[in-house]
Amino acid sequence: MTTAATAPVGPLETVATDQVTAARATWSAFRRNPLGLASVAILAVLVIVGVCAPLITDSPSGYGDQVLQGPSGTHWFGTDNLGRDIFAEVVWGARLSIVIAALSSALAIVIGVLVAVLGAYFPRADTIIGTIVDLCLSLPVLPLMILVAALAGPSLVTLVLVIAFFSWPEVTRVVRSQALSVVRLPYMDAARLTGGSHVWIIRKHLLPAVAPVIVVSVVLTASRAVLSAAGLAFLGLGDPNSWSWGRILYEAQQSGAMSSAWWTTLFPSLAMLALVVSATLISIAYNDARNPRTRED
Repeated sequence: MTTAATAPVGPLETVATDQVTAARATWSAFRRNPLGLASVAILAVLVIVGVCAPLITDSPSGYGDQVLQGPSGTHWFGTDNLGRDIFAEVVWGARLSIVIAALSSALAIVIGVLVAVLGAYFPRADTIIGTIVDLCLSLPVLPLMILVAALAGPSLVTLVLVIAFFSWPEVTRVVRSQALSVVRLPYMDAARLTGGSHVWIIRKHLLPAVAPVIVVSVVLTASRAVLSAAGLAFLGLGDPNSWSWGRILYEAQQSGAMSSAWWTTLFPSLAMLALVVSATLISIAYNDARNPRTRED
């Protein structure tokens, strides 16, 4: 009786299998973390609120006769100095905040990952890229963001470009450090020996290896983008034609209601806090799930 010969498993197939197994183990460990799951639920609710804002409430506009009214059954979050419903402002502010976070973080991730991977894979370019990243990280980010946003003029495009431009160096620093350790592994040498092109090796092996770091960078960059956008809007550099959480705080400060009507600042601040804290906790839970030493059996 003869048995069928089993084809030997090459190093590249072994690495792919290990990556799939590690991804399943990470997801299994993440599901056992109640804090991480709760954070995902909070972030999902905020995203749904932003996407479905027109279905939840009308866009706040015009004036109302109930000026600076506290929270009530009619106005859950109270009203501002012009009688507008703050609940509607927070809901529509979530819409713009999520759009800015998604667009700016996506642009920053694309630039940061591309620069990091090229620097790690091509040693000759790594010195130049490392110098540029260190120089960008040493710059005073907030004053430069304020200067560029003020010169370019307040708009959604300006906010996205400014936030992305000052966010990609941090992404590059994190991804580059992981990519540098990956390119030295034996299976990368095996991929080169098989005759694979640089693009194929980067796409099939290097990017999947640094994907977990990219996931964490996406979440953290998006949360920082929300804070940056709110800070610029609070300084009057946001989009004046759209509601954002920073604009709510800006108008409360300009009207003097910030010190006399606590609800005008509390609820948009809580919305920002919920988004940033949940994003941070997701990244922490994900890192713990990726670490075999912290996984629960």
